[in-house]
Amino acid sequence: MVNMMPKPAASMQLPSDQNASGRTLGAEEIQLLSEAINSGTLTSTKGTFVKALERDFAELLGIKHAYACASGSAAVHVAIAAIDPEPGDEIITTSVTDMGALTPILYQGAIPVFADVDPTTWNVTAETIEQCISDRTKAIIVTHLFGNPCNMTEIMALAEARGIPVIEDTAQSFLATHNQQPVGAIGAIGCFSLQQGKHITTGEGGLVVTNDDALARRMYLYINKAWGYGDPKPDHYFLALNYRMTELQGAVACAQLTKLRGVVNKRRRLANRLTSLIRDLAGITPPQQDTRNAHVFWKYCLMVDSEVIPDGAVGLAKWLKENRGIFSAPRYIQKPAFRCAVFQDQRTFGSSRFPFTLARPEAVNYDEAKFPGTFQGLEHVLVLPWNESYTEEHVAYIAQSLKDAVAALSAA
Repeated sequence: MVNMMPKPAASMQLPSDQNASGRTLGAEEIQLLSEAINSGTLTSTKGTFVKALERDFAELLGIKHAYACASGSAAVHVAIAAIDPEPGDEIITTSVTDMGALTPILYQGAIPVFADVDPTTWNVTAETIEQCISDRTKAIIVTHLFGNPCNMTEIMALAEARGIPVIEDTAQSFLATHNQQPVGAIGAIGCFSLQQGKHITTGEGGLVVTNDDALARRMYLYINKAWGYGDPKPDHYFLALNYRMTELQGAVACAQLTKLRGVVNKRRRLANRLTSLIRDLAGITPPQQDTRNAHVFWKYCLMVDSEVIPDGAVGLAKWLKENRGIFSAPRYIQKPAFRCAVFQDQRTFGSSRFPFTLARPEAVNYDEAKFPGTFQGLEHVLVLPWNESYTEEHVAYIAQSLKDAVAALSAA
């Protein structure tokens, strides 16, 4: 009998965004860090680097206001605080997201209401959002997942018709566009993350942007304990936190920002190359996107057909890890966000269950039947690591490994 199993490929270690091999950190960051340290001024209230970052980032997006803060989660919290919900108000969000984008809703006394997602892009849509709107809806958060924009034209039309502000969670989508508009600058507020694995990084850090002067004022104040720096008679005007970014982070971010366009262009070029190599691979569907959208590939996500590939995304991930040393994430998150204990058990402040005690029953109904796209999408997604340090050789290795995995698993 002829052995149809693929021959093992020479092992190749892929660059990782968790260390220097997959990051653009270098001499430019060290130079600006040295300047910051030598200045002796490490607080952004007195320094220059964070202010420069805010100015340059606003200019890059073509938006009026940008403010730096401590993390991507802080950015979401600042945005929600600027919207200023009443206790028990509802904020529509996605069922497929990081907890850091959800807990700020609860901390502001509002109720997260989860919208279903498109099972091929894992993004919310105008249709899934509309099903969640009530007379308590205070805001809509859209998450541009994996670097692939939501279809904002339809979402904004829905939101504007109802008078509901849209917050864009753009943590994974620096310089992605919808209809040639940068995401994050389309809704009322955009939130960005500078966490270790994002397109550019300061380890932790975030940015919030807006064209609305009133929202900008509240965001600036919220980052600064609601203290009115520069006001004739400053005071702490309302309950707020210290979410400031340090000058050390600001220095690194200033250097990183100069590299962002190159980072995005390389990720796109090599992602398109991988797509061309695996386009016809049985049981595998490359990333899907609307023709109006420009993807920036925070990660490269496949849909895996379990009827073609035994054990689906889980089996494929296992084979890639054991045979080629490629670490991937089947399902992305192991369960929808609403299945986490904080929502299932309503574990918040002591034993109070606040703000869930104010919720409508419909708002906290997490029946699986309401989320067909979420469960289907998570069942089939395989998230491949991706960063700007990949080369044509790395992409060829991933493509060949996928082909070998499909052949091996299909023959088993």
